[in-house]
Amino acid sequence: MAPRIAFAGFNLESVSTVPQRVELAEFQRVCTRGAQIPARFRGTNTVPGGSIAICEGEGAEFVPLFHTLLGALGPASDEAVAHYTRELLEGVTGAGRLDGIVLFLHGACWAEGHADVERHVIDSLRAAQPHLPIAVALDYHGNVDARMLRGADIAVAYRHSPHIDMGETGQRATRALLRMIREGRRPGLAVARPGIVIPSIMSATSLQPLARVMAEARAAEAQGDCDISVMAGFSYADAANTGMSVICLDWQGQAAAEARAQHFARRLHGLRRDLSGAVPVMTVDQAMADLAAHPATGRPVVLLEHADRMNDSTHLLRALLGRDVGRVMVPFLLDPQTAAQAHAAGAGARIAVRLGGKSAPETGGPVEAAAEVLWTGAKSFTVSGRYQQGSFVDLGLTALLRIGRVRVSVVSHFAFAVDGDPFTIFGERAQDYDVILLRSKTHFRDFYEPLAERILVVDTPDLGPADVRLIPYRRLDVTRAWPWCELPEITKEPETGEV
Repeated sequence: MAPRIAFAGFNLESVSTVPQRVELAEFQRVCTRGAQIPARFRGTNTVPGGSIAICEGEGAEFVPLFHTLLGALGPASDEAVAHYTRELLEGVTGAGRLDGIVLFLHGACWAEGHADVERHVIDSLRAAQPHLPIAVALDYHGNVDARMLRGADIAVAYRHSPHIDMGETGQRATRALLRMIREGRRPGLAVARPGIVIPSIMSATSLQPLARVMAEARAAEAQGDCDISVMAGFSYADAANTGMSVICLDWQGQAAAEARAQHFARRLHGLRRDLSGAVPVMTVDQAMADLAAHPATGRPVVLLEHADRMNDSTHLLRALLGRDVGRVMVPFLLDPQTAAQAHAAGAGARIAVRLGGKSAPETGGPVEAAAEVLWTGAKSFTVSGRYQQGSFVDLGLTALLRIGRVRVSVVSHFAFAVDGDPFTIFGERAQDYDVILLRSKTHFRDFYEPLAERILVVDTPDLGPADVRLIPYRRLDVTRAWPWCELPEITKEPETGEV
């Protein structure tokens, strides 16, 4: 009898200090359910796409429940967490015979009423289904400890940032789950934490010394029957377990899993200062001076406003509007009000805008300017880049504006500008611009490192600072988390207990 493997995904990366909660309606807007999941995700570089591929390739029945993913926003509402936890339990109960389930969770979802959202979801499922094998696929930027995973049998995370291996991660989780079912044995599963919090901008897996640690993990996997997930954590989600971690899944047993996880945690701990300073960071004034001294010469210069967490920061946009640095593109600025204003005016109109800077005071406030509407309408596309390749993105009502030599695509739904799609959807090319202003942290590197003349990482006084000591933590014990401090000896995480 073919194994029946259920799949459910509830995924959000939360910045605790963003004032806007992500309500249930926003999750529902992007939720795919039942038979729509294989129809939409088969063949895509996504976790459900990878899970489908393994089930179909190994003769298992894929039982889709739901999948909702919103990327990086603010906290989830307690209502949304309760809704999808309930839908998960009801879906599993109503699915008939199941041999296992793959859960796709981020690891850094934050909600006011939960110490750990992902732990709540896993524990709720384990309580309702004490004998159901559970595999969890996690984001590389998840905050993880042993308590989160105490109800899981298998856990793996992305190995790359940019996350070009989302499909592979779904495959790893599903393949391990099927092996557990067929062999009738549970692998060792261990979590170790090095006591380090780093900003997202330092977490690209191509940066040294992190790249060396990743290579060492792959070498260890080649020599042993194991899966090692080195995780950067997400410093902007304030939780007791915020920070880096290592998950080891080892078929040689629990002791082997514990030893490997502790080894790599200690390795990271020893590199803590280098990890926290892997990328040089500029101020806005320094970046503008650099552009003035070294204008683009045939290839674009990328400005990375990494502290922006809601895709509407205006610090660099305001600075660029007062300077002649060539043709400038600002893709996917989140401002549904201005998008609606431009749409009402129509293409060719000139309008007075208060652009961006509306989500929080730290974003810099709206830019007041006269803008020409070049294009307006509903806009969606299928991702062509390796990050989430094949996924459908709905930008909602969108407007392409021109303010002097600066063009801004204004969108109504949050979306990442990390590859060439923000240009091609308007019939343009990224390489035709002199300066491109992005807000990604690491995902842009896959497309833009080969394309750009240089990349300037710019720190602004927004909600995602490069210096994580500026974050107003309440749940995290900062005395054990800074890379600049000498930390106590690493100890094993408790297997039980609440925050």
